Amino acid sequence: MIMRAPRILPVIGITAGSALVLAGCGASDGDDAGAADDTITVVASTNVYGQIAEQIGGDAVTVTPIIDSAAQDPHEYEGSAQDQLLVSNADVIVENGGGYDSFIDAMLDSSDSDAHVITAVEFSHDYPGDEDEHDESDEGHADDEDHSDEEEDHDHEGDDHSDEEEEHSDEDHEGHDHIEGFNEHVWYDPHTIEHVAEAIADELSELDPEQADVFEANLAEFVEGIEGIEAELDEMATEYGDDEIFVTEPVPLYLTAAAGLVNVSPDAFTEAVEEGQDVSPATLLESITLLESGDVRMVIVNAQTGGAETTQIITEAEALGIPVIEFAETLPEGETYVSWMQANVAAMADALAE
Repeated sequence: MIMRAPRILPVIGITAGSALVLAGCGASDGDDAGAADDTITVVASTNVYGQIAEQIGGDAVTVTPIIDSAAQDPHEYEGSAQDQLLVSNADVIVENGGGYDSFIDAMLDSSDSDAHVITAVEFSHDYPGDEDEHDESDEGHADDEDHSDEEEDHDHEGDDHSDEEEEHSDEDHEGHDHIEGFNEHVWYDPHTIEHVAEAIADELSELDPEQADVFEANLAEFVEGIEGIEAELDEMATEYGDDEIFVTEPVPLYLTAAAGLVNVSPDAFTEAVEEGQDVSPATLLESITLLESGDVRMVIVNAQTGGAETTQIITEAEALGIPVIEFAETLPEGETYVSWMQANVAAMADALAE
């Protein structure tokens, strides 16, 4: 993505919830990461994955997210020498993948890190890859030798956990540019994130077997929260299924699809906005015509970026009385992953109820 001038909008729908504070508060404080005597050192590309790792690991982990601010763009971020040291010393690295946070892969390629890398996109049911590794008949993923007991332990068929050598091979890091036709914003897919949390719990249990029961208990609590979110999405699909929405970027599409909502925004519009390019006049006119049709129930924009065309869509929607809500790419301060997604689902439900 081409860097855009940030347009920070007030994040709506966020409720004050109790959050687990990350032991490492971001790359700026990274010199303390790993300082805890016997804890497992986890480096996450963003605070979204950092919070999940912290919730699963509890006191047994020291977590440092590299991106922990809405002002930082993971697409354009370049790792610093301090970040490189964090990656080199990590026991576990949690990244999004799919070209979203390629700075992690660049630092892995230039380090001698032997950390296990958990890549979230590889747990997405529509992630492009070898058919043997990604069974499209099931929402899970193919097992590997490192996690052969995953299916038995967590009752999810086919979870994909690439072994350490595969994670660090050149082939793994060659394909981390944006993948044509694939939406890399997988943290907005609660089902995928459930598998990511399982992978984190498995890896932590291997590194610290004495704490395995704690990790499993924390995972069970996390999964319970995910199941609650999915139940709310199912209810939305029953009530609002097939309602039309307009998104300015593909960020929220996993969550909206799970709610049964139909995105009608032109691909040419969302692709241009995501890449920081100008939207053609014809595409902009097509988009405004869609809003004027009266069928669009809600507009969703990226709270952390924007541009002239996004502003025009917001203005048109508000003039037509169409609710506009905002989704962010990083975890808001004071939120857990679960409370954040709950707030996003509630914001969608409130907008559709108008």
